Amino acid sequence: MIPSAHIDTFTRDNLPPQSQWPQFLFTLPELQYPDRLNCVREFVDHWVERGEGGRTAIVSPNETWTYMELHERINRIANVLTRDLGMVPGNRVLLRAPNSPMAIAVYLAVIKDGGVMVATMPLLRAKELAYPVTKAKIALAFCDARLSEEMEKTRAVASDLRRVIYWGTKGFDDLEAMMAKPGYERFDACDTAIDDVCLIAFTSGTTGEPKGTMHFHRDMLASADSFSRYVLQPTKDDRFIGSAPLAFTFGLGGHVLFPFRVGATSIQLERAPPEELLPAIAKYRATICFTAPTAYRAMAPEVSKYDITSLKKCVSAGETLPKPVFEMWERATGIRLIDGLGGTEVMHIYVAATPDEMKPGKTGKAVPGYVVKVVDDDGNEVPRGTPGHLALQGPTGCRYLADSRQTKYVRGGWNYPGDTYIQDDDGYFIYQARSDDMIISAGYNIAGPEVESVLLTHPAVAECGVVGCPDEERGQIVKAYVVLRPGFSGDAALTKTLQDFVKATVAPYKYPRAIEYVASLPKTQTGKLQRFELRNMARASAQKMAS
Repeated sequence: MIPSAHIDTFTRDNLPPQSQWPQFLFTLPELQYPDRLNCVREFVDHWVERGEGGRTAIVSPNETWTYMELHERINRIANVLTRDLGMVPGNRVLLRAPNSPMAIAVYLAVIKDGGVMVATMPLLRAKELAYPVTKAKIALAFCDARLSEEMEKTRAVASDLRRVIYWGTKGFDDLEAMMAKPGYERFDACDTAIDDVCLIAFTSGTTGEPKGTMHFHRDMLASADSFSRYVLQPTKDDRFIGSAPLAFTFGLGGHVLFPFRVGATSIQLERAPPEELLPAIAKYRATICFTAPTAYRAMAPEVSKYDITSLKKCVSAGETLPKPVFEMWERATGIRLIDGLGGTEVMHIYVAATPDEMKPGKTGKAVPGYVVKVVDDDGNEVPRGTPGHLALQGPTGCRYLADSRQTKYVRGGWNYPGDTYIQDDDGYFIYQARSDDMIISAGYNIAGPEVESVLLTHPAVAECGVVGCPDEERGQIVKAYVVLRPGFSGDAALTKTLQDFVKATVAPYKYPRAIEYVASLPKTQTGKLQRFELRNMARASAQKMAS
């Protein structure tokens, strides 16, 4: 490793042993970075130094910042960190805020100053916030004053957290007042190594206890110089919008890394559910949208109410993109969704395809810079058309913060994200299921998401989740948890109708032998279905029936 700029060596001390790292590939010319580099210089300072500081960097309902204005605010916060708060390179800093210009400025200031950012979801409660504070030994936090209640509760239960700086209080000691000091407008970026940790991104907890994924300065650039450069292909005239929180790497890419890498504009909305995202696309003339399949499905019927002719490209990620949703969005807008497979461990998307290359029902191909394959339990590549475990290598990869699960995710130098895929003869990857979501019933392998995709095309079904339910006779049966649309009743007649509908659409053995109607599905804060919770529900239901 390159000599670190970190005085606080916590992150390097808690990286997994290098023998447990994936093999990193830097095959593209864009991925050949110098040994010493602070990524914020590339994302923000670069444009000011080129004389393009007058370009619009961030637009929000309340304010608009140029790159020069963003640059100065980052510098002022970095000076606050160093001069007023005594932060040293390598310190971890927690961020608690909705998506906003100030949140982005704080995020980048910490990194420019050589610190390590730990961003969190604004809806998390004190118990949830205490976990990353304790795990990452965080002493300092920045917080939007409107979210102070849970932040103060966190201080009471997390002894590591010694100071919280608020903004938006209009007080003499808030962040804005500290930033206003004379001479704080200039700041030289910390001389960080390209492999100094600058971000600890905690996973969303879809499969249990969150894991802290550690990312280097080079990782921030690599995600922009692979997926964004070769698949998304933005220009400085683009205007990015999306619903994902800044706290998650999907949102970080769409809000910061991808637009700022090309000098484009980021549109910041504190809340962006489908009913607000669609009118915002029209109002702010967005050209690129990042959100989840469920949002596209909800927005498609409403598209005709708004002028979204500015919109050119749309990225779907966070969960598998059902073919019906792809087709629904294309019919409504004429835009072919870019389906992206990525993950917090690998920073961002590593399987996708350009709109022209997208094939409905298929995720895409390996993003340039990555090698992706489908393998058996021993790591041997399987024949095309055969289901197996997805494995990948590239310029980014998994390094968990002091976590024994590192050896589960990385094996033999390859990242194993836990997905079952098929690769076809043309190199396209076709999603089957999370590896632990594959239902084995009477010897048949059944992918729960495939059954979900069918059920979602029925007019009675608003949402659904499909998992395996323990069964004495068949080992497992397919069980569907269904949220109905208004006007439908979850009775025996509808159950038979849905079962027959599935039988008529896919192989009959895949139909859900049990259907339970629920008011809502368990989801993470980012809207991803928590399948492990559904599996727990199914297991408890089976045990109750057996007793």
